[in-house]
Amino acid sequence: MFRVRDPFRRAQLAIAALFFILGFQYGTWASRLPTIKTQLHLTTAEIGLLLMACGAGAAASFPLVAILTKRLGSRRLALLSALCLGLLLPALAAAPDYPVALVIICCDGIAVGALNVAMNAQGAALEVTYQRTAMAKFHATFSGGSLCAALLASGMNILTPSLAAHFGVAIVILLLLVGYAQSGLLTEDHQPTEDPRPLKKNRRRLTVPSRVTIWMGCAMVFGTVTEGAMNDWSALYMKDVVNAASELAPMGIAVVSVMMVLARIFADGWRTLWGDGRIVRVGSAVAGAGLALALLVGGVVPALLGFACVGLGIAAVTPCIYVAAARQGSDALALVAAMGTTGLLAGPAVIGFIASASSLVWGMGAVAASAILVSLCTTQIRWPTLADA
Repeated sequence: MFRVRDPFRRAQLAIAALFFILGFQYGTWASRLPTIKTQLHLTTAEIGLLLMACGAGAAASFPLVAILTKRLGSRRLALLSALCLGLLLPALAAAPDYPVALVIICCDGIAVGALNVAMNAQGAALEVTYQRTAMAKFHATFSGGSLCAALLASGMNILTPSLAAHFGVAIVILLLLVGYAQSGLLTEDHQPTEDPRPLKKNRRRLTVPSRVTIWMGCAMVFGTVTEGAMNDWSALYMKDVVNAASELAPMGIAVVSVMMVLARIFADGWRTLWGDGRIVRVGSAVAGAGLALALLVGGVVPALLGFACVGLGIAAVTPCIYVAAARQGSDALALVAAMGTTGLLAGPAVIGFIASASSLVWGMGAVAASAILVSLCTTQIRWPTLADA
C-alpha cells in the first residue's frame, strides 16, 4: 500500500482505516441477515435477539475493555480487536446452529466495544499530538465503511449466494486494512491532564465515575438514542403519519444519513472555529427544535426538513463527546462508549414502546426531547480545547 510521508496524514489515514473497518465489518454481516435467517431457519424474533446480542456484548464489554486499554494501550488493542472482527466473519458463515451464532455475535459485540474505545482513543491522541481536529472526519469514515459493505454485499449477491465466499472477500479487505493501519497508528496514548483521576476509587476499591464522566455518558446516551431512533423510525413516520408515497418513505433515512456525513466532513473545521462545546450545544438544540417543529407542522416537506436538522445538528455530538471522554482517561472513555452503545441498543425500542402506547408522533417527539437533553447535559461539561493538552 502507498506510504504517506507527513506523520499527521499517515496517522490520520491509519486511524481512519480503523473506523472504516468497524463500519465495514458490521455492515458486512448485517447486510446478509436474510441469508443467515434462511441458512439457520430463524424467525424474525430470533433475528431481533441476534442483533440484541451484538449490542449487549458491546455494552457489557466496559470492564474488560477498560483493563485491556490500560495493559495493551490503544494501538495494540485496536489491532487485536480488528483482527478478531475479521476472524468472526468466517466463523459466523460456518455457524451450524442458532446458539452458536448467538455466541459468535455476542463475541462480535465485545470486539466492537474494544475497537470502538481504542480507535477513539487513537483519534483523541492524534488531535492532542498534532494540535489539529480530526475526529468528526473519522466518524464520517465509519459511515463510509458501512456504505461500502452494503455495496459489496449487493455485488456478491449477484455473483454468488454463498455466505462463505462473501465473507471470505470481506476478511481479505479487512486484513489488508489492518496491515496498512498497524504501521501508522500512534504508539502512545494521551494522558489526562485536566482531571487525572476521573474515576475515583473508594475504600473498597470500586471505581466510581466522576460527575463530569456521568454527564458525558448521559449526553452520549441521549445522542445515540437520537441517531438510532431516526434510522429505525423515520421511514415508518414518513409512510404512516405524513402519508408519503412509497418511493418517498426511505427518503427520511437518506436525508438524515446524507446530512450527517456531510456535517461530519466539515465539523472539524467548525470545531476549530467555535469549539466543541458550542458545536454540541447548538447542534443538538437545532436537531431537537427542528424535529419538534416538523412534528407540529406535519406534512412530507416539513418532515424532511426536520430530519435534515437532526442529521446536521446531531452529527458532531458523538465525535466531540468521545474526544472529551478520552481526555479524561481510558476508564472514562470505556464507560462513555458503553453507555453510548446502550443508548443505541435500547433507544429505538423505547421509542417503539412510546409509539405503541400513544402514537408515532409522540414517539418522534421523544426523539426531539432526547436531542434537547443532549444540549442540557453538555452545559455541565467543561469542554477541553487543543490548547489544554
